[in-house]
Amino acid sequence: MTRPRLPSAIGACLFDLDGVLTRTADLHAAAWKEVFDGILLRARRTGAGDSARPFDRDADYARFVDGRPRRDGVRTFLASRGIALPEGTPADPPTAETVEGVARRKRELVERLMVRDGVAVYPGSRRFLAAARGAGLARAVVSASENARAVLAAAGLAGELPEVVDGVVARELGLAGKPAPDMFLEAARRLGVPAVRAAVFEDAIAGVAAGRAGGFGLVVGVDRGARADALREAGADVVVSDLADLLEERR
Repeated sequence: MTRPRLPSAIGACLFDLDGVLTRTADLHAAAWKEVFDGILLRARRTGAGDSARPFDRDADYARFVDGRPRRDGVRTFLASRGIALPEGTPADPPTAETVEGVARRKRELVERLMVRDGVAVYPGSRRFLAAARGAGLARAVVSASENARAVLAAAGLAGELPEVVDGVVARELGLAGKPAPDMFLEAARRLGVPAVRAAVFEDAIAGVAAGRAGGFGLVVGVDRGARADALREAGADVVVSDLADLLEERR
């Protein structure tokens, strides 16, 4: 019998989605690059901000947008290049040069890429989810994405994760995005488990910081590249390369 290797006090698992359960981080990075490079190109033509360097799918993605709500990602990355856009309104079309317009542009691009390329699940994550269910652990997804439910459905994971606290829920409830712990705390509340008895699983620096700030019983950093040290510095109790590393066989 396969069981999760977690402290006995842990009664719930709170998972980030992209990069922890699903292989969609590359898809998001590609969408951000297409959107931001267009903005930077237009800024270069007008001499606005530090627009000479294109968006870096590794460094800029990890530092400025990974794990953050889309609108925060827009603001944070563009601010790093000295570019500020008006906020706009939720009614803005994806062509609008506003924070809302850019966020919508990125979301629509991701949706098109999902339809074209599909959504893959890390095999070790699928095994871990099955083991967590078998062990009676409560489970939830905590994702800044407003596409989280669509991603879960496309990946065939909706039945494995009874609760979803995503960008839509955060906007409706006025929850601060990661690195604030609000979304993880809401997920724990919905599962009826105190933070000290819940484990957070994150591949993003902002997400690990949120888990640490929320006082959760265990913060697991998932290193899919070369971020192990950064995840530890952000507050991860343990860093693994795959959730299968946290499985053990019991007779």
